[in-house]
Amino acid sequence: MTCNGRGNDPDPKRKNTFMQKKSVVAAALASLLALPALAQTPGEGPWLVRVRAVHLDPANDDDTGLDLSINSRWIPEVDVSYFFTPNIAAELVLTVPQKHSVSAGGTEIGSLKHLPPTLLAQYHFTNFQGFKPYLGGGVNYTRFSSVNLPAGVDIDRDSFGPALQAGVDFPLTKNISLNLDVKKVWIRTDVSAGGAKLGTFKVDPVLVGVGVGYRF
Repeated sequence: MTCNGRGNDPDPKRKNTFMQKKSVVAAALASLLALPALAQTPGEGPWLVRVRAVHLDPANDDDTGLDLSINSRWIPEVDVSYFFTPNIAAELVLTVPQKHSVSAGGTEIGSLKHLPPTLLAQYHFTNFQGFKPYLGGGVNYTRFSSVNLPAGVDIDRDSFGPALQAGVDFPLTKNISLNLDVKKVWIRTDVSAGGAKLGTFKVDPVLVGVGVGYRF
């Protein structure tokens, strides 16, 4: 009785094919397991929280005939960013309701508050040494409240508009960075008197900010 040994010693070609497939599967699994680590620079977490002091400078573009304007001022700002990759992040910009005086032809006629949260998608450039610039674009929603204007004069309470951003982070330590940031936000509201629309008041501010960030 003869035995060809196939029961204990598989064909070499089949064995090689099996080993190649096993290597491919192992490499694929290793790549999948490595994806979360590749999503971030070593030592950097996906979250970034910044605190900024921001100067709000309104455009005060008014076509109502009333020559409306609001005052410029410094406001506090907090933003939270999440990095999906080292380059791509989303940022939510938050503050508290801000009070402004409202003037017509340079004469103060009332006041209002506005709350302008903004959501931005960002691209962060990572090929620079010592600083990390970024560009962003997104949408702003502004809610006007505590509107105090002359009798019969009113404004729409809600505004939606685009927002653009450019900034740079200067790393100070592993987790802490200095931040400079500029945003252009389109905020506008229709103005009415006695129920009749007079026109649109465009706040459309430029916001220049400086602050610190913490990455974790």
